Amino acid sequence: MIRIVIADDHTIMREGLKRILDGALDIEIVGEAINGFEVLSLVRQGGFDLLLLDLSMPGRSGVDLIRQVRSEAPKLAILILTMHEEEQYAVRAIRAGAQGYLTKESAGTQLVGAIRKVASGRPYISTEVAEQLALNIMAPNEQLLHKQLSDREFEVFSLLVGGKSITEIANNLHLSVKTVSTHKTRIMQKMGMTSLSEMVQYAVAHRLLAPMKA
Repeated sequence: MIRIVIADDHTIMREGLKRILDGALDIEIVGEAINGFEVLSLVRQGGFDLLLLDLSMPGRSGVDLIRQVRSEAPKLAILILTMHEEEQYAVRAIRAGAQGYLTKESAGTQLVGAIRKVASGRPYISTEVAEQLALNIMAPNEQLLHKQLSDREFEVFSLLVGGKSITEIANNLHLSVKTVSTHKTRIMQKMGMTSLSEMVQYAVAHRLLAPMKA
């Protein structure tokens, strides 16, 4: 039996995932979390084999949360389920310690297989993501501007182009407003940009904007 925890702040998504998994007799949902704090609380309690994790939730989230979970529960399998389709999100998640990466659009047909594969200790990634990981190893100085950003900078960048204010980002990531402002300045310097609108245009051109949740 594969015991899993579903971590997603969207009620409709959690219910949909439960319906998808209803027919899998070897998978049992033993817990749910709606933010990073609840995820860490459940991880510390233990008693499950796989964490099905949304990449964008209130509180601690994204690569930062993956790293924290990995440090506290090294043997726990992590499967990312996200709206983000661009491979760069997957590459950063895998490098942070996730074993699998699946878009929510693919969940209906691939979720059960992905859970079984990751729970067995094998990775679950698309061909495109595998190619990106290989390219990063062979050509780490890729010229795409967003690849020059640190994981934290990329997270702040994603929230900025997604319409979040500096104050909202500070609250969401549990950072000071000053720290977020410093990250924004460094992001713009690294990417050679002078305005938020330039960043948004870049994000749209490179498919870095996650679809809005309903």
